[in-house]
Amino acid sequence: MAAARSSDSSRLPESAGDLTMLLSPLAAGQSVSVAVQNQLAAHLLSDSRRAYAFGITDENVSARVAARLQYYQTIYPTLEQFCQQELGWSGCPADLLWDLWLPLAEQLVNWRQRLGRPLIQGILGGQGTGKTTLTRILSPILTQMGCPVCRLSIDDLYKPYAERLQLQQQDPRFRWRGPPGTHDVNLGLAVLRQLRQPDLTQPVAVPRFDKSAYDGAGDRTQPEWVIGAEIVLFEGWFVGVRPIEPTAFDDAPPPIVNDADRAFARAVNERLRDYLPLWDQLDRLILLHPQDYRLSQQWRWQAEQQMMASGRAGMDAAEVNAFVEYFWRALHPDLFITPLLQDAEHVDLVIELDVNHQPQAIYCPESSSSFGGVQTLH
Repeated sequence: MAAARSSDSSRLPESAGDLTMLLSPLAAGQSVSVAVQNQLAAHLLSDSRRAYAFGITDENVSARVAARLQYYQTIYPTLEQFCQQELGWSGCPADLLWDLWLPLAEQLVNWRQRLGRPLIQGILGGQGTGKTTLTRILSPILTQMGCPVCRLSIDDLYKPYAERLQLQQQDPRFRWRGPPGTHDVNLGLAVLRQLRQPDLTQPVAVPRFDKSAYDGAGDRTQPEWVIGAEIVLFEGWFVGVRPIEPTAFDDAPPPIVNDADRAFARAVNERLRDYLPLWDQLDRLILLHPQDYRLSQQWRWQAEQQMMASGRAGMDAAEVNAFVEYFWRALHPDLFITPLLQDAEHVDLVIELDVNHQPQAIYCPESSSSFGGVQTLH
């Protein structure tokens, strides 16, 4: 069926719909023609930055297409069911599976094999960028590829309620959980060190956090015992973010607008130093980067509306704005995240997102001595 779409075997799919049509026989358990394979190969090479990021070349593209077709046919039915039942989607987006999820999973498996021990993969993304969803999708894919996964969030490392309450009493600026200073870094360090060990037979107690406890203030709950994890997906809104020069706050962007805002930003920046040993445990770091960081405010408001529509409590627009701006005062994306787009030393892959959470660009950062961004501290 797909082979009849065009007699030109090098024609590129022009849209996500075109790509879905090319791949549709696989979803039905059928194979695709050589002509379609050639179109898929041309598609993989059409974006040079994405091809480079996933190690695709003229020499290996045919083999990579063949391998990905096998994975696609094997994994699609499971992921279709997962997307419908677990994520509430109408189905599995074929274009995302082909262009992002499968090549990313293949890359993670390759990195893990080269390490000879479990891979600690950091995933950095602001509010609403889909970092948790990405880890949920990658987990069944990687498991089918033979690499069991442990999912860990920076939220799982929050200090217990009593300790955060004490911190808030000492410094009322930490009225919400989330900024650097509200996590148990030593706990995270101990857990990641255990998960990195080559001996996969030893169970590891992975901390978990219940956000509903204490009327939404949250508290630590029973740990999850994990054994045999070969890839650890460690995600969070500032995972891998490094402190910057304090002078950067002298002329900071809004909402850091007054002396109190600047003092808070400097205090959080200083607490960020405590997390550097934790980031040293990361083997790789992926950055989910929206076209405009202010989209996180829109995405958060959409999430709150969905919660209220389902009968649950949610924040109104003013509360959402205050909540999101609080975190921008703590770690402003322009100051802490934007420089990472050029930081090849600490970031391995950038996935740029549009307003609909769709990837618009996938590439590896390139170091540039001429980049005029904020200097991070190592």
